[in-house]
Amino acid sequence: MKTLKEILDLARNIGPKRIAVADALDLEVLLAIKQAREEKVIEGILVGEKGKIIDLLSKAQSNSNDYKIIDEKDELYASQICCDLINNHEADLLMKGLVGTAPFIKAILDKQRGIGTGKLLSHLAVFEIPNYPRLLLLTDPAINIAPDLMEKAQIIQNAVDFAYRLGISYPKVLCICAVEKINPEKMPKTVDAACLSMMAKRGQIRGAFVDGPFGLDNAVSQKSAQIKKIKSPVAGKADILLAPDIEAGNMVYKTLIEFANAKCAAVVLGTKAPVVLTSRADSFETKFMSIALGVVGSR
Repeated sequence: MKTLKEILDLARNIGPKRIAVADALDLEVLLAIKQAREEKVIEGILVGEKGKIIDLLSKAQSNSNDYKIIDEKDELYASQICCDLINNHEADLLMKGLVGTAPFIKAILDKQRGIGTGKLLSHLAVFEIPNYPRLLLLTDPAINIAPDLMEKAQIIQNAVDFAYRLGISYPKVLCICAVEKINPEKMPKTVDAACLSMMAKRGQIRGAFVDGPFGLDNAVSQKSAQIKKIKSPVAGKADILLAPDIEAGNMVYKTLIEFANAKCAAVVLGTKAPVVLTSRADSFETKFMSIALGVVGSR
C-alpha cells in the first residue's frame, strides 16, 4: 500500500462495522464518526451522558436517531460498557472519546470486564509520507515507555500481525537507534536491536524480516545506507520502524506530522478488538482514518 486512501477503500469493502465510543462527548470524534458512517465504514454506538451527546450531534449536523446512544455519566463506567459490548459481540471495535487515557486503559485491562488478551498493549501508527514509496508503520510512540527486550519482541509481533491485515506480507522491521553500530556499554538499546534480529531468525518473532540497529536515515534511505556501507538486504527499505522507547517514537511521530506533512492513522493492538485512541491534538483526518484503520483490523 502507498496511500491511506487504500486503507479507506479496504474498510469500505469490509464495513460497516460497529464502533463503540467511550464517553462520546468530543465534537471532533463525533464528526469523524459521522464521516465514517457516511462512507458506510461504521455504525456508531455512543456511550456517555445522553443529553450532551445529542447536543453535540446537533452541532455536528448529525441525526441522533442514526446512532445507538447508551446513557452513562461516569467516564470509567462508559469505558467498561464499551468493553462489555465488545465481549458480547455487540461491537467490533472501540474508540476513545473525551474519557481520560488512564481510565480508558484501566477499563480495557480490567480482568473481569476488559478486552485484554494477555498480550502487551502497543500503539501502531501508519503514515503516508510524501516521497516515501509506501506506507510506513511506526511502533510504539504512545503506550510503552521503556520496553525491555521481550516487550519489544511482543510490540514487533503485534505490528507484524496487523501488517498482514493490510496486505503487507513478510514486512521488513527495522529497529532504529541513534547509531547503526552495536555499542553495549554506552548504548544498550543497540544490543536490544541486534538481539531482536537474531530472535526473528530463530523464529521467536514470526512472519517478518527484523534487523538492527539502524539510524533513522539508513532505515528509510537506501542511499544513506550505501554511503555508510551498511550490509543488510533491508537497509533503507523499512515497512515498520521499531522505536527504542516512547520518547524517540513520539518525536518521530510528531516530526513526521509537523514537518514532513505526513498523513496518519493509528490503533492500539494486543486487545480482542482494535482500539482507536487518538489525541485531542490529532486532526479530524487522523481521527477519521484511524477509524478506517480499526475497521480493517477488525476483520
